[in-house]
Amino acid sequence: MEKNYEIIMEFVKDISSETKNAETYIYVKENLKKYNLNIDINSLALKNKLIEVNTKLTFDDKSDGDKKSHFFINYATIIKLKETSDRKVIEKTILCDLQNEIYPRVEKVFLEVLNISGYKEIKIETKIDFNKLYKEKFN
Repeated sequence: MEKNYEIIMEFVKDISSETKNAETYIYVKENLKKYNLNIDINSLALKNKLIEVNTKLTFDDKSDGDKKSHFFINYATIIKLKETSDRKVIEKTILCDLQNEIYPRVEKVFLEVLNISGYKEIKIETKIDFNKLYKEKFN
């Protein structure tokens, strides 16, 4: 199946790894099981059939407590639609097709930042099924 979009550019728009101090670092390393990966995808229409898609990953601990680290990436992708499509087709393009294409790169950059930040043991074991998430949300 031919793609109905073209990636014009992609880049890391924002990235963050925050650990307050050594005590927090040690605590976080011992409690990584409390951390969850969250994803948020939003888009902004630009000129000439261009759309900016922001794929945001957050890896953090939602429980109470002061000893926490926060990890975040906002990966921006500018796409051009090849043809004007209805809203449902555009939604599926942004939330499924594009994400399936770019997510391996987003995850690689994110894990590299975590690695450089001293958290070499963090792995993302569960792969995100964007098609399943889309169907659950819109069906």
